[in-house]
Amino acid sequence: MRIYYDAQLATLKTNMIQMSALCEDAISAAIQGMLEDDEKLAEKVFNIELEIDQYERDIERLCMRLLLMQQPVATDLRVVSSALKMISDLERIGDQAFDIADITKHVTFRDFSSKVHIKEMAKAVIIMVTDSVDSYVNHDVSLAKKVAEEDDKVDALFSKVRSELADLIRTDQDKAEDAMDLLMIAKYLERIGDHAVNVSEWVIYAITGDHV
Repeated sequence: MRIYYDAQLATLKTNMIQMSALCEDAISAAIQGMLEDDEKLAEKVFNIELEIDQYERDIERLCMRLLLMQQPVATDLRVVSSALKMISDLERIGDQAFDIADITKHVTFRDFSSKVHIKEMAKAVIIMVTDSVDSYVNHDVSLAKKVAEEDDKVDALFSKVRSELADLIRTDQDKAEDAMDLLMIAKYLERIGDHAVNVSEWVIYAITGDHV
């Protein structure tokens, strides 16, 4: 029974990695679609988001089987129950990448300087998502804590984008609508960072039993 249980835990970790990789792909494609005004990339995000939703359902079923049939205790129980919480945040990350792609599909952005900072935000949140799930797979508390530190960088970039776009709206009303759409994209990236932090906090709980 323990061999079977360990195999199921390995499957759980593999599925978490694959779901995380899809989230990274969705964010990258959404931002690349924005920078290149490429509708095909937006469509790619929509398809990836469906895969993310399927992974959420599959992982949820696997976790419920482990809880009901194996009745894990102590650390094993925290590992499985934390995964149930984490996939909810990963699914929301997929949703927000979808929202970014949806905006870029209907809006052609002009040469806003904030595009550069938004690209930096996207790179930062992708690293956060990767590190949060890697910390779960590798039981790495220090890596999980690093995710929260990276969130400070994302928040600082968001503040910079917001300030620049506010100045742009005040000085050029013709660009106001596009600037608001760009601000929404930045806000979705900021929220993705928050979800990655949530994942890392559940990792810390799974390993230590302490709620951050």
